[in-house]
Amino acid sequence: MRNHDFRRFLDRISHLSPAQIAVAGTAFQEVRRRSEALAEIETRTEQEHKCPFCDCEARQKWGTTKTKVQRYRCSGCLKTYSGRTTSIIRYIHRPDLFLEVLRDMMGDAPPSPVRRLAEALGVNKYTIWRWRLIILDGLSGSSSEVFAGIVEVDETFQRESRKGSREWVKYLRNPASHPAPPRLRWYEYGKKGIPMMRGLSRWQLPILTLVDRNGARRAERIPNRTDKTIEAALAPFVASDAVLCSDGLSGYKSFTASRQITHVEIKPKQVSTGNSSAYHIQNTNSLHQLYKTFIRPFRGPASKYLEGYICWFIARSLKLDPVEVFRAI
Repeated sequence: MRNHDFRRFLDRISHLSPAQIAVAGTAFQEVRRRSEALAEIETRTEQEHKCPFCDCEARQKWGTTKTKVQRYRCSGCLKTYSGRTTSIIRYIHRPDLFLEVLRDMMGDAPPSPVRRLAEALGVNKYTIWRWRLIILDGLSGSSSEVFAGIVEVDETFQRESRKGSREWVKYLRNPASHPAPPRLRWYEYGKKGIPMMRGLSRWQLPILTLVDRNGARRAERIPNRTDKTIEAALAPFVASDAVLCSDGLSGYKSFTASRQITHVEIKPKQVSTGNSSAYHIQNTNSLHQLYKTFIRPFRGPASKYLEGYICWFIARSLKLDPVEVFRAI
């Protein structure tokens, strides 16, 4: 828009009715969302500045995509690409709304229910659910962060969930063709008066958590708590000169002994005195409580998605910038 046309437009705003102002505000918000999303995609292109096919840096502008993202043509291989070519959101037709979903997931307020968010953004609830799975997949990338200094490690547990599974429906429909599921559905224990299984069992999935005094945090679902599993989970992330604080689980003792790492075992209800007060696992226990608060509204997400929810929780606890996450995935 030319400058004098823009000034004439501003002069006419004062003549709008309240209803027209509301409609105009909605339109401006929609345009702002689109422009912000396109700007972040272009920022990613400028940062990489290489052809994703041949790594050639010479390029020229080559129109735009259907979603108005700038397209480039490589001068080397002559292929076209954009800032979304190598991204997991390359097939998203509304990156602006996708960014809003990401802001809702990473904001300070609790995440909105899928149905409520879908209604607010004017899209189908299954679209919001699918976008959340894409984000969870992007957050589940491997981390190379090393924990140093005083490192606290402990494990918490998440009850196994088969939400969305059709195993009981198939079994009740045709018991001859489908075997009985290995356990009752969780709500049936109280409904049928069957005593709930207590203590640790294969239905309690362990989640290993790492925290150091510099603020680094990590959580990972592990298949079991054997010595080999614990060692494999800790080896890439704990520095050789760290001091590991943990409970008396044998896997931690085996890991520190094999790598000659200082190990401080924290016993239940241990009272710290003197200089030993620096060694505790209170930060990991606090992280466990935050995780329980975060996961409770989801009422037991399906275990096949649990790793993504754990990464989501860690990203929220670290207060990652939604725009940076959008640019990274």
